[in-house]
Amino acid sequence: MSAAADRPVREAADPPAPDRPAPDRPAADPLAPDRLAGRAGPTPFLVLDLDRVAAAYRGFTAALPGVDVHYAMKCNPDVRVLRRLHGLGGRFEIASVAELRALAEVGVDPADLLYSAPVKPAAHVAEAWRAGVWRFAFDGTEELATIAAHAPGAAVYVRLATAPGGNTVPSEGKFGVPPDRAARLLRAARDAGLRAYGLTFHVGSQMLEPAAWGAALARAGTVLRELAAAGVRLELLDLGGGFPARYSTDVPPLAAYADAIAAGLDRLPYVPATLAVEPGRALVAEAGTMVATVIGTAERHGRRWVHLDVGAVNGFLEALETGNRLRYPVADSRGSARREPVQLTGPTCDSQDTIMFDVPLSAGLAAGDRVFLGSAGAYTTSYAGAFNGFPAPRTHVVG
Repeated sequence: MSAAADRPVREAADPPAPDRPAPDRPAADPLAPDRLAGRAGPTPFLVLDLDRVAAAYRGFTAALPGVDVHYAMKCNPDVRVLRRLHGLGGRFEIASVAELRALAEVGVDPADLLYSAPVKPAAHVAEAWRAGVWRFAFDGTEELATIAAHAPGAAVYVRLATAPGGNTVPSEGKFGVPPDRAARLLRAARDAGLRAYGLTFHVGSQMLEPAAWGAALARAGTVLRELAAAGVRLELLDLGGGFPARYSTDVPPLAAYADAIAAGLDRLPYVPATLAVEPGRALVAEAGTMVATVIGTAERHGRRWVHLDVGAVNGFLEALETGNRLRYPVADSRGSARREPVQLTGPTCDSQDTIMFDVPLSAGLAAGDRVFLGSAGAYTTSYAGAFNGFPAPRTHVVG
């Protein structure tokens, strides 16, 4: 469903180029280990299948008709991903002016963006407003004053807090307010000359419980009712991100999340004119495989350690965020039926730089062998640093 008709009028941009038709099923999976084993070039590198990104996006638009799909570009801002999604008609969510500038280079209209970071540098607010961004998230009075000063008349939406639990990657607690505070902030926004526009929430990254959206929508309903009684009718309900990707185990199907969302919307006093979601990893994680090389092995305290040229601090920071609970699907170039558990660790001289423990891989892995970590398209290259001088992985695209 499109944004409200009274959004600021801006000069129309050239329409995005249509996405090419989906190709016939390939004879071989471009991310299969036997295909990746022969790919030339120094490692580590991420191979990203843009056709899989496109298929995941189409899955969202089919499962959630009438809902604007805004890609959370922080999880993988590769310009080729942005171009493909823009070509499909996708929208975007940003958290900085650097992301805004990257999207402008792709041809995205700033008026179509959601600036969903609840706390922003004043200079970022001012630049985004000048560029044409008109919708800003917030969750406190100081941020409200910043927006009023640097984006006068802007539309604002409040970040609601959600209940903890059910997600693999901890993310809630830093942002969000309870319903009564959200209602007060939106009334204060109206008094400050801003447009009291909507609500947003984030149920937690890699959320494995579809019911989490029902609980969050119930909180949103409390705010809608309170504001309606005060004569304020909201126009946006942003259902956030948190939709999961498959790693080493199955996750609930997207249809289960769509059903939970539909049921939650049915219980609201009214449904705002614009509905949005902000998927990130659900669009790109499964589209990527990281290719790494074994740089050495060691036996320590009865356990076998396999050191790769990629680790937690130059590609897999989510391993540390989750206490090594995020289990990536892994294969290796030997492909032996004889397996042994190994500790898959990184190249740096840091004791925390380990991706996973007790991973079954081919027995006898040695320096020079390659290891393939699947579902690596999200929060790998975007998180990667160059600690100890080990470089961040490069990205190759297929599809």
